[in-house]
Amino acid sequence: MRKLAWVIAVLALAGCGEGRDVDTPKPKVAATTAPSAAAAPQWGVEVRGEIPQAVSDLTAWLIEHSFVSSVVKDNGKDRVLVGPFNSKAEAEAKQEQLNAALVRAKKRNIESLVVDYPSAQ
Repeated sequence: MRKLAWVIAVLALAGCGEGRDVDTPKPKVAATTAPSAAAAPQWGVEVRGEIPQAVSDLTAWLIEHSFVSSVVKDNGKDRVLVGPFNSKAEAEAKQEQLNAALVRAKKRNIESLVVDYPSAQ
């Protein structure tokens, strides 16, 4: 009987304010985008193995070590990219972190390169 009373009380309270017109002003988001920021080149860190390996193995290792990556098709080949970054300095800093993680994991057959991040087409 107590459970029924709780259910009725919750339903009654959930219905409070139903049908009431609330005219609270919603904050407007300014849609200002700087054209220079949109046109700025983006950078990424390409991760590839010297020995061909499954892309899923490489991306899984990156995820396990907190690196967000994406797979991009380029001329029929899969490229694993970490990024994009707004500046080359940010990409180089992430590359250093990635190289340190590769050394700690004793992964000697994987290299990383700072590259231009491909634009969305």
